[in-house]
Amino acid sequence: MIESIINCKNIKEAEVVVLSAPYGHSFTYRSGAENGPHAIVECLHGNLEFFDRFLQEESFRSLKIFHHDLKGLNKLSPDKMVQKIQDFYTNHSDKFIVLLGGDHSVSIGSFFGISKLHKPSDVTILQIDAHPDLRDSTYDYKKTSDKFSHASTMRRGCELGFKSVQVGIRTYSIFDSKFIKKNNLKVFEWGRGKKHSIKSIIDSIKTKKVYLTIDVDGLDPAHMPATGTPVPGGLEWHYTRKLIRSLIKSRDLVGADIVEVSPIKDDVLTQYAAAQLSYDIISYKLLKDKGKLSFYE
Repeated sequence: MIESIINCKNIKEAEVVVLSAPYGHSFTYRSGAENGPHAIVECLHGNLEFFDRFLQEESFRSLKIFHHDLKGLNKLSPDKMVQKIQDFYTNHSDKFIVLLGGDHSVSIGSFFGISKLHKPSDVTILQIDAHPDLRDSTYDYKKTSDKFSHASTMRRGCELGFKSVQVGIRTYSIFDSKFIKKNNLKVFEWGRGKKHSIKSIIDSIKTKKVYLTIDVDGLDPAHMPATGTPVPGGLEWHYTRKLIRSLIKSRDLVGADIVEVSPIKDDVLTQYAAAQLSYDIISYKLLKDKGKLSFYE
């Protein structure tokens, strides 16, 4: 029998929920993000090595991991999509949730959900992304104005009162730039100025609680090419994994998402990498909560 990292069949018994949000209405360049969650989950079903070399154990064996698919999400309007994701968070407040997108707009639903469970000013959103996603809407590049666009994800998060730290940013609009300067946001740009240490990123997070949102275009396309708007020169693979380890070790992770995987034919690298990051997040978060987190770097 093939084993799977997703090893729990009853959500009531689960410690963590992998939540698929197959939504792909909001994209700027290449479509297909609605197919990302299925591709990632398929990798979690027996296509990753269970043994973690940094933990020196098969962590999933001591954890209860459930998968839930938000079916019909892609047929909803943006506001109803956000509401459906928010409702899942508030209805399952006792679970640690890893949200799999879908385009980055699905994270807005998780932000709203987390805001009902934690005081937003006590939480920092650590964003790994090529883009700041701070536009107010899509009015400057589309015929319609969508305030729940992937280009507005972090703007909505800031409006809810979350603090933010942005990592990997290397292309942005004048609207993003103005918002960053006006609100004095902490941005670690890639390819401009000095190379940023992981310690400097962690030290910039002033709250104990953190929500991690990973747009896969934040990593260099050499590692994760199948995404809607790939931008050369992003985070390196081992750097990203060490950043996640350091974050979870030093902070209280209250939620996480991985978004913008748009699978391409005859290439599984991006969904495989996203599945690995999901497994990292789940393992390290839950083992830390159990007092069993010990890394062998």
